Amino acid sequence: MSDVDGGIADLRPLVRAQEQKAWYFYDWANSAFATTIAGVLFGPYLIAIAEEAAVDDRVSVLGIAVAPGALPAYVITFSTLISALVLPLLGAVADRTARKKDMLAGFAWTGSFFAALLFFMTGDNWQLGAITFVLANLCFGASAVFNDAILPLISDESERDRVSTRGWAYGYAGGGLLLALNFVLVSFHDTFGLTEGMAVRISLLSAAVWWAAFTFIPWRGLQNHPPVHVEQVEGGVLQRSFGQLLQTLKDMRNYPVALTFLLAYLFFNDGIQTVISQASVYGVEELGFPQGTMLGVYLLVQFVAVGGALLFGRIAAVRGAKSTILGGLVVWMLIVTAALFIPEESLLPLLALGVAIGIVLGGTQALARSYFSLLIPRGKEAEYFSFYHAMERGTSWFGTLVFGLVYTFTDSYRPAIFALIIFFVVGGLLLMRVDTARGIRDAGNDVPAVI
Repeated sequence: MSDVDGGIADLRPLVRAQEQKAWYFYDWANSAFATTIAGVLFGPYLIAIAEEAAVDDRVSVLGIAVAPGALPAYVITFSTLISALVLPLLGAVADRTARKKDMLAGFAWTGSFFAALLFFMTGDNWQLGAITFVLANLCFGASAVFNDAILPLISDESERDRVSTRGWAYGYAGGGLLLALNFVLVSFHDTFGLTEGMAVRISLLSAAVWWAAFTFIPWRGLQNHPPVHVEQVEGGVLQRSFGQLLQTLKDMRNYPVALTFLLAYLFFNDGIQTVISQASVYGVEELGFPQGTMLGVYLLVQFVAVGGALLFGRIAAVRGAKSTILGGLVVWMLIVTAALFIPEESLLPLLALGVAIGIVLGGTQALARSYFSLLIPRGKEAEYFSFYHAMERGTSWFGTLVFGLVYTFTDSYRPAIFALIIFFVVGGLLLMRVDTARGIRDAGNDVPAVI
């Protein structure tokens, strides 16, 4: 038996630690898209471009008149709905291949290419921005399936919360660093001899380049792990993947705890994703802050989230992931309630809200990822994480749709943001019904000391 396989010197923890360090950098890489593009700049810039093309304050989307202010929410709705249909099949493919790191990198580089095309969204050409964002966001979700499926392969059950939260911390640090540079560029664009529009376009391009460049670190540092416990089904690759998908759908009935958690995640993550995607629009359009100020607030959220993710990892080590997530959902309820009453152009309350979001943002999402990994059987990581992301994206369209509809009917973003509280309430109630110990045993995983 070799040393790595458990000889005199068991090197498996060292090998896992090396892969974990490389894995952290994909969160560092892809957070550039999640923050600079999806989180801050895309929504307000798309609105500004669409307003140039608007007739009677409406643009035509497939023959339907849409207010420019609601356009980002509807674009994200369409993008996430497409992702929800594609990702489960992708997960079936992923579990049949050893080349998970190559698939991760391939989707990341394709997504960064489409994200780079946002640089050419100028004048009144909002359609280009909408289409390329949809494609980039689809690749972003696909790469996340492979990234999350790798987590159980490079960490054991007792390490899972620590590794997941550290990955999120890297993500917020990387995304925050680029956002800081873009904050300077957009806020002081005159100093650099640029218009604000050009500064925004350069920032969008920088996020695409950052995403592509830092993906090389996990691509080089991770190993390709051979698939295990894969069902034998007939046919070609695509047919076998459909066969495994159908088999897994039937098999999921054997893991009712995992299904209950997925349902809870379906709701509370929808609330989180909608707050993230619409926060910049809310600050600019409802509270009256300039784009540069919102970049600064988002930057604050990013760096607070680094500590927040690590803090949640420490709390989970003592209280367990489920209890820690539930505590985070209570804070999310307080956040959307406070957003309903925050005064216009009042900076201190906005900063306080940003700090609160930063504390719970990374922690709740990171722990949800590691918690779910304990409830799924070995050999089906990508398959189950594809459903995990399908739940994330399959219902995120509902959150943004609710947000857009409430805004359309009330002409105010305040009730739209407060309406999201229902997602945190329902998600929390469902999570309380999850029996953690039973779920881990059903999946055949080892039960950590603290759950």
